[in-house]
Amino acid sequence: MSVLSNVSRPQADPLLARVAARDFRIGVIGLGYVGIPLALTACKAGFPVLGFDIDSARVAQLNRGESFIKHISHQAIAEARRDGRFEATDQFDRLRQADAIIIAVPTPLTKQREPDLSYVEKTARAIAPRLRQSHLVVLESTTWPGTTVEVMRPILEATGLRSGVDFFLAFSPEREDPGNPDFGTSTIPKVVGGDGPRALELAKAVYDALVVRTVPVSSPSTAEAVKLTENIFRAVNIALVNELKVIYDKMGIDVWEVIDAAKTKPFGFMPFYPGPGLGGHCIPIDPFYLTWKAREFDVTTRFIELAGQINTAMPHYVVDRLAEALDRRLGKGLSTARVLVLGVAYKKNIDDMRESPSLRLMELIEARGARVAYHDPHVPVIPPTREHATLTGRTSHPITPADLAGFDVVLIATDHDAVDYRTVVAASRIVVDTRNACARAGVQGDNIIKA
Repeated sequence: MSVLSNVSRPQADPLLARVAARDFRIGVIGLGYVGIPLALTACKAGFPVLGFDIDSARVAQLNRGESFIKHISHQAIAEARRDGRFEATDQFDRLRQADAIIIAVPTPLTKQREPDLSYVEKTARAIAPRLRQSHLVVLESTTWPGTTVEVMRPILEATGLRSGVDFFLAFSPEREDPGNPDFGTSTIPKVVGGDGPRALELAKAVYDALVVRTVPVSSPSTAEAVKLTENIFRAVNIALVNELKVIYDKMGIDVWEVIDAAKTKPFGFMPFYPGPGLGGHCIPIDPFYLTWKAREFDVTTRFIELAGQINTAMPHYVVDRLAEALDRRLGKGLSTARVLVLGVAYKKNIDDMRESPSLRLMELIEARGARVAYHDPHVPVIPPTREHATLTGRTSHPITPADLAGFDVVLIATDHDAVDYRTVVAASRIVVDTRNACARAGVQGDNIIKA
């Protein structure tokens, strides 16, 4: 039976009629890599949008029609502003003006690798005094199954309003892939789980207007589990190919060649690729949300935790390979070397540095005594991060042949397309390539070492 089988007909519902008429203001809390694309998508769909963020400078920048995210153009922000459909604010009292409140705030881990829901809880407490009749509240932040009902709902119901009766609560996991040229917010199907049939119907109606397809599920907890499953699937398979990389390297076999050949099989195989570690806000973090929640049910998530251990160890493996290359090729120890890290974004062609393994690599290399610089065409300055304060403010180093000659080794940590790998290989003494970037660019050289 469909999870929507018992809900009312849209024609009889005034809220659904307002959604259909675009007379329904959408509020987005958290104007970052998830919130901004969502807000712009809602504007393009014809909805008035009010964006909320605690960063006043970011709010002012957006209201000037300027983007702070490289893959989102100034023009996209400016057009939304010119249409009069988008406004950013740091005044949370204006939540009363929104009909739907969509939450896209961070859900990081603590230093103890446990879920940190402080941003979600603070946001719920900010909404509570502004909550009103018929409000739709949707959490998009990735979290453990049960968060929407067990954490969000009690905070909101402390106002005396009841979920499913006075206001409507749902979870719809974000599926953003920053910089992906093939899929944007509107072209990615959206999973939706509501706290009751009425909430599901209303949330589905809103997302139906925004994205190519909505996928209703039976509860917010199910929707939360969907998101974790997607990212755990990637984390486990990346761990597998990372382990294969180490094994095949010992055997003198190129793991990249193996994967390229294996993916020619038209069934039963999906290619995943090794790297210097996991990056981004999702894959390095989300699996631990499930392992933490599983303890409540006396379940040990051994497979997931093993994948985490393998992926977490990859930066150490890369640094060992770097040191080995210096010793064998130059007869030089890492402690006296000059190292250029090529790429600090967590993946190619974007400026997103969240959980980037490059930052960990730089710290590990410096801990061994080396002098480290970096180059990234998308990150001119390393911004403040929660865990890598010593790297804040460092600036991108040029990579002319003369500049490259001043380094003992270049470590390719992110495979940006804008880099001229032919020049890098020709002008460098050693190139340690963790992304197979040189081979994919058609560049060969005896000084290239894959890691």
